[in-house]
Amino acid sequence: MNIKGKKVTLRAMEKRDCEMVREMFNDPEIENLVVGWAFPVSSYAQEKWFESHYNDNTNFRFVIETEEDGAVGIATLTNIDWKNRRATHGIKLANKERRSKGIGTDAVMAIMRYAFDELQLNRLDGSWFPENEASKGMYTKCGWVEEGVRRNYIFKNGKYRDLVVVGILANEYRNLIEKNHYWD
Repeated sequence: MNIKGKKVTLRAMEKRDCEMVREMFNDPEIENLVVGWAFPVSSYAQEKWFESHYNDNTNFRFVIETEEDGAVGIATLTNIDWKNRRATHGIKLANKERRSKGIGTDAVMAIMRYAFDELQLNRLDGSWFPENEASKGMYTKCGWVEEGVRRNYIFKNGKYRDLVVVGILANEYRNLIEKNHYWD
């Protein structure tokens, strides 16, 4: 089953997507903006990672596609807690040319619709670095709420960085789409 947005389709990751994902992980500009490990990833390591995460029902990774460009990034629902109905969400777009065109916003809206309406989750968690204005703007537009700051939480590029913790509840998402008529 593919997940449809207005501009994007979120589909299951295929082995053929490993190179695009590897290039994103190896892009220093992208990795500086996102939380997580920053180390070079080989084609072999990327394929082994893909094989080890196949059929994982607590971590979903979707390829973001547009009709014009094909695969342009990934959107995730990870650490799914089926009992407490929550998960962590993240997104990466492959290069600058694809940003600021509504692709990320549409991918977030589509992943929320899938998480809240299809999977019946109640909460999504996320985070960003305070200086990542693009993520802040996108997620704020999508109804996400800043819940706090974890001080000196992430060590990246030789220094400790704060991490803004955010979340959205299912009822907040439903209120948002009722107000902005996103899916009409």
